[in-house]
Amino acid sequence: METQLLATFAAVARLGSFSAAAERLGYTQSAVSQQIATLETDLGVTLLTRRPVAPTEAGARLLEHAEPLLLRVRAARADVLRLTRPPSLVRLAATPLAVDPVRLPVGTLALTVTGAAEAAGMVAAGQADLALVDGVAAPSDPLPQPEVGPLTALGVREESLVVAMPATHPLAGRLAIGLASLLDAVWVEAPGVCGPLSRLRQAAGLDGFRVGVRYDGHDVRALLGLVAAGHGLAVLPASVAGPGAAGGGAWPAGAGIASVTVGAPRLVHRVELLHGALAPGPAADLTATLTT
Repeated sequence: METQLLATFAAVARLGSFSAAAERLGYTQSAVSQQIATLETDLGVTLLTRRPVAPTEAGARLLEHAEPLLLRVRAARADVLRLTRPPSLVRLAATPLAVDPVRLPVGTLALTVTGAAEAAGMVAAGQADLALVDGVAAPSDPLPQPEVGPLTALGVREESLVVAMPATHPLAGRLAIGLASLLDAVWVEAPGVCGPLSRLRQAAGLDGFRVGVRYDGHDVRALLGLVAAGHGLAVLPASVAGPGAAGGGAWPAGAGIASVTVGAPRLVHRVELLHGALAPGPAADLTATLTT
């Protein structure tokens, strides 16, 4: 089963169109049809229905394997090229709460803000040289990493967590709070900013944390605006929501946000740097800077 045929099949299955896949891949439509036919002959099964274009049961199963296999092939190629062609411009993929602008170099950086799994995938596929990802963890515990290839994870920093809530919330005046007392509260599900609530449940060893509204963007201020408007609570690093009921960090004092320190269980906001094989050069230098 050739990688090229697998990539063509994945493109047709994702796009639901032979012509769209041909345009995306730079082939003629007949070439795409021929490659799909070759793959189906090789496996002895029909992988795609034609009208409409959609994976058969066998095709859906193959697609489950195709995506990670193709990613690993891209990762292998990128890993080799990184050793021989160190870039002069460092391409950094980062989650919104992992970026520390003060420590980033001036003039040698291309920054992409995205989700944690996407950032790791970009490094594995050679689309980024480094990734900064964040999440909730027990002190000194590593973050769970997606299975995208052989990447090294290095701790960058840890800081305390706070619960961001409306300033009018009955618990807003507390200095600290246990997450167990908020199991029945409504929360904002914002996986692109502060990670999925499932990760908070796992790290805290607690069930609950009902979703009030889901926000799929990457704007921290938009998330805090939802909190201030009463759509739900959010767990954030103290530097973002700010200490105490006055608010701070990314949110100005008096704007309707209170932040209460997470007292129990003992959890931190952790930032890690992900990279593949690194040759001497700007990416290796930035890695040393961020992890020192």
